[in-house]
Amino acid sequence: MWPTLPRIVYHRLAPPTDALGNLTTMGTFTQPIRLHAASGDYTEELDALVDTGATFTIVPAPILERLGVTPDRTARLRLANGQIEERALGRIRADLNGESEIIICVFGEPDTLPIIGAHTLEGFLLGVDPVDQRLVPVEGYQL
Repeated sequence: MWPTLPRIVYHRLAPPTDALGNLTTMGTFTQPIRLHAASGDYTEELDALVDTGATFTIVPAPILERLGVTPDRTARLRLANGQIEERALGRIRADLNGESEIIICVFGEPDTLPIIGAHTLEGFLLGVDPVDQRLVPVEGYQL
């Protein structure tokens, strides 16, 4: 004879909200990222959405052009709607969480929301804490 198991009651969770009661999407947040001009004499700080589903960091092309970044290759990238687009890629020095690295950036459309992608996060050895909505240091692997 099988033991009697307790009855499980599921409760519908309320949609996630911020401190002011505004609806939010769980696990999405923005993070400031500072981009350095190629000349080294100018920086620009952006609030970028952290998106581990994006391979590269995406910045509107006019911002990258203003910073003197030139495309050095193109890549075929799949969009969220399934379409594939050929996009220009360039390299730029970025500051994130107190560290500085050269990252690969996609030249986005002028109205594109800046995004910090997985390649940048891995290069900075950062992981995502979706509960506290912040980036956290992680260990790299050398296997």
